[in-house]
Amino acid sequence: MAYDWITEALEATWASVESLLSDRPEADFDRPTACPGWSVRDVLSHVLGIEAWLRGAPVPSYDAPMPDYVKNVMGEFNEAFVAAHRAETGERVLEQFREATTASLVALRALSAEEWEIVGWSPEGERPYHRFMETRVLDSWIHLQDMRDALLEPADDHGPGEQIVLNRFEAALPYVIGRRVGAAEGTIVRINLTGRLGRSVTIGVLEARARALNSASREPDLELTTPVALFWRRCAGRIDAAAFLSASATEVRGDQSLAEAVAESLNVMI
Repeated sequence: MAYDWITEALEATWASVESLLSDRPEADFDRPTACPGWSVRDVLSHVLGIEAWLRGAPVPSYDAPMPDYVKNVMGEFNEAFVAAHRAETGERVLEQFREATTASLVALRALSAEEWEIVGWSPEGERPYHRFMETRVLDSWIHLQDMRDALLEPADDHGPGEQIVLNRFEAALPYVIGRRVGAAEGTIVRINLTGRLGRSVTIGVLEARARALNSASREPDLELTTPVALFWRRCAGRIDAAAFLSASATEVRGDQSLAEAVAESLNVMI
């Protein structure tokens, strides 16, 4: 079937969430995560809320003032989903998560090839449905890691979701270097990622446009080497630019000012 790999990535990621959180003491659900103001329970409630909403459930009412970290309408929806479950036990939230994600997988497997291609609303604007569901993998997989980190059980190299996350963040590098950094004409940046899904990506600014290069005619102005786990955490805003660059596993060769500008601009998570 069309886009089975997206459905499989969601299934694997959500199964990992269930495995991580099953039979946990209640105190574990109260642990803070890297998401401002959110506990493990809150992150789980966010993923649950989005999936229930996509299947037709209404956005819960929310009458309190919005926290400072809420910046847009989608953030207001997310806060309403989270607040709706704060009085529930972690096990009850996990049970509802299981019900919502099971319903989502059934719905996705029933889609025709044409339905996957329909253009409609997504958090990124109007996009084909398969792009929206790929974004759901991105969101779910990174939130799985948020919960793992909060529980002091990190495990980055697992599941098809990681491949989608890295591909998406790699694809954003020309935008980061060309548009956000505004690198000068002729600039070449090479980013080497180490780890199971490691890769080397070279971006050049040619004719006022940054693009991926198969090869470069000279040494790059900046060569940045870092583990996959640090790269996606910076792209997702889970660590700041200073921590990313100063990490012992990150190596910078070349233009230090350009390195700082790239690191500052890497946070591309919506």
